[in-house]
Amino acid sequence: MARPVSMETASDPDGRPVLRLQGRFDAAGAGAVWRDALRWARSRSGEAAGGERVLDGSGIEYCNGAGASLLLAVRDEVMRGGAALRFEGLSDATTRLVESLAPGEDTATSDRESGPGWVEGLGEATLELMADLRAQVAFVGEFAWMLGAAVLRPARVRWSDFFRVAHSAGIGALPIITLVGFLLGLILSFQSVIPMQRFGAEIFVADLLGLSMFRELGPLMTAILLTARSGSAFAAEIGTMKVNEEIDALTTMGLEPVRFLVVPRVLAVILVVPVLTLWMNLAGLVGGALVFRSLEYPLVTFVTRVADFAGVVDLVGGLGKSFVLGLIVAAVGCQRGLAAGSGSEAVGAATTSSVVSGIVLIALAEGVFAVIFYAMGW
Repeated sequence: MARPVSMETASDPDGRPVLRLQGRFDAAGAGAVWRDALRWARSRSGEAAGGERVLDGSGIEYCNGAGASLLLAVRDEVMRGGAALRFEGLSDATTRLVESLAPGEDTATSDRESGPGWVEGLGEATLELMADLRAQVAFVGEFAWMLGAAVLRPARVRWSDFFRVAHSAGIGALPIITLVGFLLGLILSFQSVIPMQRFGAEIFVADLLGLSMFRELGPLMTAILLTARSGSAFAAEIGTMKVNEEIDALTTMGLEPVRFLVVPRVLAVILVVPVLTLWMNLAGLVGGALVFRSLEYPLVTFVTRVADFAGVVDLVGGLGKSFVLGLIVAAVGCQRGLAAGSGSEAVGAATTSSVVSGIVLIALAEGVFAVIFYAMGW
């Protein structure tokens, strides 16, 4: 039978105050002596010149988290008074429990001192970057092979996933595409009118808006919105499957994850992005036309200026660019999902990485297209 919980105060031969604890220190036992133990810790009577006190735990039969919390609370009160507390007689299990709940300063200092330096951190970051590049190159090769196989054998494509993704990434994105496109045309027109009014050239607002939307802003803003909306969704979906080991299950059953999950999503996005780009261009032109009408120009003048200055070549060039940007959006989102680690944090990291990587690659692709169009004289 366990002894009842008790505490005794005394002094050792060196004159140090001693607190002796006995019994079973679970939630009930620790609560029974909590106030008296803290009162002893706050008391300064009988304290030696060295300012050290002793807690004798040789009589503790059992100690769980509640008992360890009592020991730590006594130690904190003693230290708050400017003294030090020494544990004696604690079992190995109790000592490990106390240390796990509150590591000592020596342990924390040792951890800080043994942490990686900046050279080691730079090396680890470089290795992670090289591993990520290797994974991306491997994914591009496997995806290109699977996409070519899907084109040669369309029956291998999961068309149910294709239509589901096309609906969510296409029709589901129309409201945000319409709103952003309209506001983009409205703002760009207003900002263009301000300097052009100084020279009486407000009519050229239509030329500027049409060329900007067809060649640059339409494909670019559509791709960025899809990166934030659909690319992140792909990374989260596939990343969750990776965490739940569903990707491993597909591989075990002999199904290629890239063909099974990536190809339908990429094909769907590639086909809907040009349509969304056209819709973005139309919404931007509507916003610009509203500003044009506020300048008391007839609507037919706006339409004529846009049709004369922004030709079919500009429209086709923007749509061709949108195909490539759509491929980047979908492929990056799927690749980040497949590369996700384990745990719920890995899904969030994969989602964030897909958005950041997608926007960076879109910007790089825009730069490449700008150079190509300049070289071709467009």
